[in-house]
Amino acid sequence: MKLDGIDIDTTLKEMELTLAQEKELSPALRSMIGVLILIVKLLTNRIGLNSSNSRKPPSSDPNRKKNFRKKSNKKAGGQKNHKGSTLKQMDDPDEIETLKIDRRSLPKGHDYQDAGFETRQVFDIEIIRLVTEYRAQVLVDENGKRFVAPFRKG
Repeated sequence: MKLDGIDIDTTLKEMELTLAQEKELSPALRSMIGVLILIVKLLTNRIGLNSSNSRKPPSSDPNRKKNFRKKSNKKAGGQKNHKGSTLKQMDDPDEIETLKIDRRSLPKGHDYQDAGFETRQVFDIEIIRLVTEYRAQVLVDENGKRFVAPFRKG
């Protein structure tokens, strides 16, 4: 791995070789330098991690590209005078379900008259799988010769 033009892996290998060749170092100093080399390796490996080569989600990836979109003075959401594209109610819905008022929940002592309905429509889009199995009849004559009904083309 290179960082600021320095090949860290090669440099660490050179340091380990130098440490192995040095005979006059005390065991304590040798182990401390070994631990420091290990820490440097761990930290450089972390620098190389990102959301595509680790289990980190993209939102917590420190190396991700920042969004440099310019800030707008407009409020979030639909802007004034923007023509919407809401689905229009249909005159002939496939199903009509009437929701009745539970008259027991109304305040007592009043006379209520039917004043019509409020309507709301929900558009459900169904994607279905339809599997058709074709079975071709098979007949066998007395000599054992098979005759199979032809399948449709396609």
